[in-house]
Amino acid sequence: GLWTKCTACKSVLYRSELERNLEVCPKCDHHMRITGRKRIDDLLSEDATEEIGADLEPVDHLKFKDSKRYKDRISAAQKSTGEKDALVVKYGKMNGQTVIIAAFEFGFMGGSMASVVGEKFVLGVNRALEEKIPMICFSASGGARMQEALFSLMQMAKTSAALARLSAKGIPFISVLTDPTMGGVSASLAMLGDINIAEPKALIGFAGPRVIEQTVGESLPEGFQRSEFLLEHGAVDMIVSRLEMKDKITVILRKLLHSPEVVTES
Repeated sequence: GLWTKCTACKSVLYRSELERNLEVCPKCDHHMRITGRKRIDDLLSEDATEEIGADLEPVDHLKFKDSKRYKDRISAAQKSTGEKDALVVKYGKMNGQTVIIAAFEFGFMGGSMASVVGEKFVLGVNRALEEKIPMICFSASGGARMQEALFSLMQMAKTSAALARLSAKGIPFISVLTDPTMGGVSASLAMLGDINIAEPKALIGFAGPRVIEQTVGESLPEGFQRSEFLLEHGAVDMIVSRLEMKDKITVILRKLLHSPEVVTES
């Protein structure tokens, strides 16, 4: 429709205005969820972008069934998001700098990490290694995809090992943690950035707050597992608004790559 409502302050907003503002409420600055593809497309120049691993699709090797068949869950997620799986990876230019950008699609089974997600991520890392260009990843995930069992859990080791190769070659990896970044993704690739950036008020952690409270039998501190709490306790390096993200990452990459010739686009 023409109108929408901010999920935080409940202000009524023009849908088109909110989209132009990258799903950030112009009234209260609340960062609403944004699709992985839109996030990447807003960062990369329109010309000469290339999607990596676009042909990869999930396979139900285990013939898994809970309340619903995994195969049916995949079909429903593909239909609702228009994506083949929960990660989009693209090669292109951001403010003149050639980069690889990966972004999780939370709408696809909670952005859960499974075989295709891990494989696409590693393909992105391999391309970054080949061309000696930086990689940026925007995480938004509930963690490992339980329907793929060990196939899913091994992606934590697989992606971490790939990033170790990137680090060994001195190629920058910037990790941006968005709302929410939880479970196996937070315990692997999301926390392995040379610089770890968080969006404001993002939920970041391993187990959810409710699970922790029930397990330890204690109330958690105010704002526990939010970006601001993590910054205060040294778990992330900085908090950056989505509206400033492109220019902030450009400046960071310019410093890491010693390339003052990279200029920001107006």
